[in-house]
Amino acid sequence: MVTTSLTHRGSTTRRLFLAAAGAMAVMSAFAVSNAKAEMLDVEKDELKFGFIKLTDMAPLAVAKELGYFEDEGLYVTLEAQANWKVLLDRVITGELDGAHMLAGQPLAATIGFGTTAHIITPFSMDLNGNGITVSNEVWELMKPHIPKMADGRPKHPIKADALVPVIEKFADDGKPFKMGMVFPVSTHNYELRYWLASGGIHPGYYSPTDTSGTIKAKALLSVTPPPQMPATLEAGTIYGYCVGEPWNQAAVFKGIGVPVITDYEIWKNNPEKVFGITKEFAEKYPNTTLALTKAMIRAAKWLDENNNANRMEAVKMLSRSEYVGADAEVIANSMTGTFEYEKGDKREVPDFNVFYRYYATYPFYSDAIWYLTQMRRWGQIPEGKSDEWYFKTAKEVYRPDIYMKAAEMLIEEGHVKKADFPFGTDGFRPPVPPEDMIDGIPYDGKQPNAYLKSLKIGLKGDDRVEGAEVVSN
Repeated sequence: MVTTSLTHRGSTTRRLFLAAAGAMAVMSAFAVSNAKAEMLDVEKDELKFGFIKLTDMAPLAVAKELGYFEDEGLYVTLEAQANWKVLLDRVITGELDGAHMLAGQPLAATIGFGTTAHIITPFSMDLNGNGITVSNEVWELMKPHIPKMADGRPKHPIKADALVPVIEKFADDGKPFKMGMVFPVSTHNYELRYWLASGGIHPGYYSPTDTSGTIKAKALLSVTPPPQMPATLEAGTIYGYCVGEPWNQAAVFKGIGVPVITDYEIWKNNPEKVFGITKEFAEKYPNTTLALTKAMIRAAKWLDENNNANRMEAVKMLSRSEYVGADAEVIANSMTGTFEYEKGDKREVPDFNVFYRYYATYPFYSDAIWYLTQMRRWGQIPEGKSDEWYFKTAKEVYRPDIYMKAAEMLIEEGHVKKADFPFGTDGFRPPVPPEDMIDGIPYDGKQPNAYLKSLKIGLKGDDRVEGAEVVSN
């Protein structure tokens, strides 16, 4: 690591020194600033981070391209991964030092669903950013059941109720209704399930002996890697999917499907991806962990500052093959504050991608608890748990203590403002009001079991899945 300082110059005469006093004072100020920035003696300065080709990996790309990692003495390589499982496995084995992750991945790994490993997150990467897309065939069948605005366009948000007669028609024709999501513990799985259930469509349960997630399902959900979603839809293997950008807009550009709803409309300002590292990494390299968190906070701020003024620059960055690698026009369709639904129906959605506003980067315990409730709702957590268990698990994985320490350093260095951070919080967001949820059911992270009880479809209390049936004590 290189430390910037004012070195003693033995040959400097008193006359020259006095003449340069003003300049020296300015340089000294910079030296102090740099000294603060480099107070962290990072234990590991060469790092490799993984990501999936989605626009919400942007904080990583920005932190690298704008030199924020290097400002912290970190030399970072970013490497696209084939899928979410490979990405997680490589973080666990140490092949990757950290990664852009699905919010459910650190939680699931820590509680032992699928892969067992203690993963933590000191940084939440974004809010919103996903959509649900259906094939052209399905869209045409849905349209008669969707209310219209005065100008004839569909009225949003489009509820899953409009999909019910379509699924019934498919069933009458002997065709199971198949949809894609990116991973069993992905936001996309839970958002798609949430939307379907809000319309009375059962998305299926998991059980200890059946991890397909299709027990009692009226819509069959299966895993498809994000970049493959449009091709899989076009091939007719699935009839719709839930994914992040740019893969919903890609369907519009290709003319093969129609996004029907964004996750902003399912849950206003819902938490999305996180940055995940092993607990072992954080304990072995505490200064490195702080340094990488600082760099990503700065990147997130840049992405949202001045009313998203930097977004087109970010779009150009992300369109490069080493990052998302999609056409810049496709990425810009959602990244710059708009979202195109049916071809030509582009609407203002300024908060479709949020990276910094609304305390987006703070790892709230209540965000973690919502994911855990959805794991329980659909049987990935097979047995009932106490509220205290949810709180304890959230605190094992989400690490606002690391985040706030990094934020305080950035405030001291003048990179960010104190008002940008939730000082004084207990780690829980205020309860989500009913109008911000597609099903009209409020969410309070401090009452996970009461929340589960309020949901019409899904496991609650001591419910468990045995065979193909739900059993209650």
